[in-house]
Amino acid sequence: MPELRTVTTHCPYCALQCGTRLTRERRGTSVRPTDFPVNRGGLCQKGWTAPTLLDVPDRLRHPLVRRGGELVPVDWDTALRTVADGLQRIIDEHGPDAVGVFGGGGLTNEKAYLLGKFARVALGTSQIDYNGRFCMSSAAAAGTAAFGLDRGLPFPVTDLDGADAVLLAGANPAETMPPLMQHLQGAQLVVVDPRRSATAERAALHLQPAPGTDLALALGLLHIAVVEGWTDGDYIAARTTGFEAAWQRAATWWPERVERVTGVPVAAQRRAVRMLAEAGSAYVLTGRGAEQHSKGTDTVAGFINLALALGLPGRLGRGYGCLTGQGNGQGGREHGQKADQLPGYRSITDPAAREHVARVWGVAPESLPGPGRSAYELLDALGTPNGPRALLVFGSNPVVSAPNAAHTTERLSSLDLLVVADFVPSETAQLADVVLPVTQWAEEEGTMTNLEGRVLRRRRLRVPPGHARSDLEVLHDLAVRLGEPGHRYPTGPREVFDELRRASAGGRADYAGISYERLDAGEALHWPCPDTAHPGTPRLFLDSFAHPDGRARFAPVEHREPAETPRAAFPLTATTGRVLAQYQSGAQTRRVEELNEAAPEVFVEVHPDTAERAGLADGALARVTSPRGSALARVRVVATMRTDTVFLPFHFPGEGRANLLTGGALDPRSRMPEFKVSAVRIEPAQEEVAR
Repeated sequence: MPELRTVTTHCPYCALQCGTRLTRERRGTSVRPTDFPVNRGGLCQKGWTAPTLLDVPDRLRHPLVRRGGELVPVDWDTALRTVADGLQRIIDEHGPDAVGVFGGGGLTNEKAYLLGKFARVALGTSQIDYNGRFCMSSAAAAGTAAFGLDRGLPFPVTDLDGADAVLLAGANPAETMPPLMQHLQGAQLVVVDPRRSATAERAALHLQPAPGTDLALALGLLHIAVVEGWTDGDYIAARTTGFEAAWQRAATWWPERVERVTGVPVAAQRRAVRMLAEAGSAYVLTGRGAEQHSKGTDTVAGFINLALALGLPGRLGRGYGCLTGQGNGQGGREHGQKADQLPGYRSITDPAAREHVARVWGVAPESLPGPGRSAYELLDALGTPNGPRALLVFGSNPVVSAPNAAHTTERLSSLDLLVVADFVPSETAQLADVVLPVTQWAEEEGTMTNLEGRVLRRRRLRVPPGHARSDLEVLHDLAVRLGEPGHRYPTGPREVFDELRRASAGGRADYAGISYERLDAGEALHWPCPDTAHPGTPRLFLDSFAHPDGRARFAPVEHREPAETPRAAFPLTATTGRVLAQYQSGAQTRRVEELNEAAPEVFVEVHPDTAERAGLADGALARVTSPRGSALARVRVVATMRTDTVFLPFHFPGEGRANLLTGGALDPRSRMPEFKVSAVRIEPAQEEVAR
């Protein structure tokens, strides 16, 4: 394809997928926002600087193979032959599950789909998962249990324009997706966050619970709603089941008990419920702060229970939703790169689902492997006697983003073969035996699915530099070298998408009626969209929920302590999150000068009293230590922090990795790691902070 002058496409970062127009100019590529519904002519700092990514000085342009301890440039045939021979040798000696695949929530739908197919057919392995397990898995599990279907927002973002009140539990969109805030301007915000975040600063009411106590707060809010008569009895009777069992759990969480456990005053609890209940239009939205716990699924379910009790989900002008994080966090978990799923959001253990997908793929259903390990369990098993001995990584940087980072790095380093496909030399790529340079967002065609379940067209502006190839071409070439027929792994995004449509047909995430032609014609198509005459489904659940009886389910959940609580040696709680100028593991944004100037290094927010007790001053270096390791960070003394809590962003490498502190405790259902709670101590340090 030739280079174009201008294309209309979407931002490469968060799940809003803001509309943009890219233009090739003499001095490079420029970006302008479009009047797309989610951003309406706005962009955040990351979106405005996104074209800089296309020409960063250390952009990967040639395949690299490790020789004599160093990564050296080679041609594609040498790189692919090295990978294929290594994979085949490991499979022959140890079986297909000795090879693992780790994907990403930023991959296009086409890449995510073909990666899942490649893992299960070309490799025959069950060992595939992706970094979206760290992002939205708890909300997905809770939403599926409650509504029978998981779509981040079951309504368009623009519905929030008319909201009178919105509860944001563990979400900080003012920094993580700033253009969303224009849709919340008319609403009174109730923000649940242990920090006084940028979003909490704009709130009418900030509830500041101790980290790990969000579920106790959700139970308490439900208690108040019931006891003080704010519930919608007619809605509960007509559209839900399980209320009594959920209420029995919440009945013991009277406001004074909730205040003792969470630190949130009784008056603030009552005001929060009253604001939601009295609003003509109200929404409950959850984010990573509610999810990234060893009880994250139950915590999200607790807030869904509150929304159901108030009669919000499945009604115009009201609702519950989850703010998906990664650019294709929604589509990325729908098409088969998650350990327990097949395309169309089908269960890999469902015989009918296996038969349908196998028929599309032209293989026998019994040849498909079963469910594999979840993301952290997969990383934790690398190099062990019963774990994978090789790993292929596409679109992820687990050295920085995975929990228990030092242990994760050790596991990656223990592999016989580590292959990383990326467009910059991320910290994970620097460990690899083979690095494959792949295309960026403005160099490829494809589709993404944003947080509303709206399928969007990504359009190519320019040819990739050097010898970079698309991920689809890489998967095709590897599959052929492993003995697969080439036609089974198309390299054209449109052809892959048409196959994805057939594979998803009849599934919960049904894309059968969505086509490039309809998207290019400007149709706004939200899944499910079962046929080409269907207009798509921007609003789910208005008539019924996706369970067979059409009713939503309350969940009988109970608060429990985090997996790790403070003690004498580690008296504080560390919680992690994001900042405005950086994104995810920082592999992209740390290469943009303007963003690095705004957020150049890791920091730790500490209350003044906590800092004084530790002998720390604002701007000093601190060592934050948990039972797993320690991170170096610059101190920010913040008067609004809780005295028992410190906060670190997780975007930074080396000794500044916040995930050196986090552990491997997992939610029993979603397998989400507990990123938000780590017992730590903090003390002065002299070392330089890793940038």
